[in-house]
Amino acid sequence: MRRAAAGPPQQGADVALILVGQTELWDRPSRQAYTATRQRIDLQCRVSYLDRAQTGPYVQARLTYAGTTQPIFAASALDAIYRYSSGAARLINKVGTHALLYGAQNGPRLLDEPLVTRVIQGELA
Repeated sequence: MRRAAAGPPQQGADVALILVGQTELWDRPSRQAYTATRQRIDLQCRVSYLDRAQTGPYVQARLTYAGTTQPIFAASALDAIYRYSSGAARLINKVGTHALLYGAQNGPRLLDEPLVTRVIQGELA
């Protein structure tokens, strides 16, 4: 990154670099050794944790984007997903994906809390 950002600008050779990572990586640029890197960061964006009230609409929005308009997760299943994920979107996605796969293999139309709990304990614990 330093080499790409520190070189002399050439016509038509602008470099845009997007760094994506977990929140633990935010501390690294604040260290003294990374001063030059920190000075080159133009924009920082953080995805905050969702609360329980946001979890259901988040899951439904993802399902709508995938092409369904029907509810697939019971409210109790969303409670279990929230308890496991603590509102972290990547964990909500992970549990949701595993639950959808398990549901597709076993046939329930509405995924409930016991199914989600089984998935969490069997595949994610």
